[in-house]
Amino acid sequence: MPVVAIVGRPNVGKSTLFNRILGRRKALVEDFPGVTRDRNYAEVTRFDKPFTLIDTGGFEPQSQERLLQQMREQSQLAIEEADLIVFLLDVQQGLTPADQDVANMLRRVDKPVLYVVNKVDGDRQEQGAAEFYALGVEDIFTVSAEHGLGVNHLVAGILARLPEAPKPVTDEEVTRIAVIGRPNVGKSSLVNRLLGYERVVANPVAGTTRDSVDTAFVYNRKPYLLIDTAGIRRKGKVSQKLEKFSVVQALKAMERTDIVLMVIDAEEGVTEQDLNVAGYAHEQGRALLLVVNKWDAIEKDNQTLGRFVEKIRVTFKFLPYAPILFVSALTGQRVAKIMGEVEKVALEYNRQVGTGELNKVVEKAVSSHPPAVYHGKRLKIFYAVQVGVRPPSFVIFVSKAEGFHFSYERYLVNKIRDAFGFQGTPIRLFFRDRERK
Repeated sequence: MPVVAIVGRPNVGKSTLFNRILGRRKALVEDFPGVTRDRNYAEVTRFDKPFTLIDTGGFEPQSQERLLQQMREQSQLAIEEADLIVFLLDVQQGLTPADQDVANMLRRVDKPVLYVVNKVDGDRQEQGAAEFYALGVEDIFTVSAEHGLGVNHLVAGILARLPEAPKPVTDEEVTRIAVIGRPNVGKSSLVNRLLGYERVVANPVAGTTRDSVDTAFVYNRKPYLLIDTAGIRRKGKVSQKLEKFSVVQALKAMERTDIVLMVIDAEEGVTEQDLNVAGYAHEQGRALLLVVNKWDAIEKDNQTLGRFVEKIRVTFKFLPYAPILFVSALTGQRVAKIMGEVEKVALEYNRQVGTGELNKVVEKAVSSHPPAVYHGKRLKIFYAVQVGVRPPSFVIFVSKAEGFHFSYERYLVNKIRDAFGFQGTPIRLFFRDRERK
């Protein structure tokens, strides 16, 4: 799919234009500079020619501040990835030296560039936009991203200049991986280690990642989508509207993923928030790996690992199936093992078992531990069938579904897991009354 990157100085309206073209509110928008810090990706499919749109952080060519330097690096990476670049300018601020610097840099890029002047919502602003022809360009698009004026004309210009897209990978072929966890546990650093390059801004300041950031990649000839999310904080600690929306983005990312990498800070240990987030992933039926980061910072003896594993298992008692990995995103220690585990979990998440084999396991389980008596009658299990994957889901046809206690459901799930594995994935079990003829 062709890639379009929106670049420009901070606070010229890039995120507002991103949302306007996308047709929904995905990027964070606030009335102060520096809100968007990473490249934010979205697939635009509502026009004749689909394309991937990238919203970038503000581009300050001369700034020496570390965070602004990182944002500039992200913009440069977006420009390298893009097939077409939208250079957004601000009619209210006029043509600035920084705009000149960005324009000079873009002239050295062998890619089509559309020069777009934003915040043009009247004749006076339209006349002011003429100033930007001093950049030496022939065509300038004038828009008001906030009000939608001129955006359709801009989209037509984008579509006319896009290359033909290759055959897209279907959703069924892609395994989506979301990196989830509290702020400052090292999620972005872990993403960068997994991909092998600086894909997202990694900064010791908590909350640096505010948008969910998607990256497509291939591992062992299989397509994956890696989603780096904003840190999730307890509701009481999420005060700013900006952070609240970041939490929503992270939870939405979890809803559209297949596998969750739940990142835990080894120095802080397991927290109540880790438990809540993992519980949400479990309830959503997502496969899950527990990734303990910053393991290099822990003083160890021969029993440290065992004690930590035991504590995790006791705390996450509802996740006995989740693999536990101890890594260091800082040093790269054991990070290479993560994708190997992801591959195994993905297979289990999509695993289908035969009906005959399944019923042998269920019959043996019932023989060893029959269901309870309900309203004076022994409950009966007739047969079982797998009805779905992602996660593996089973229907058990019984005499009286309402009579089965959750403890017996857990017993059957454990027996199915003992027989077939399903490592890393929850199992859904549904009791259903058998229809009488």
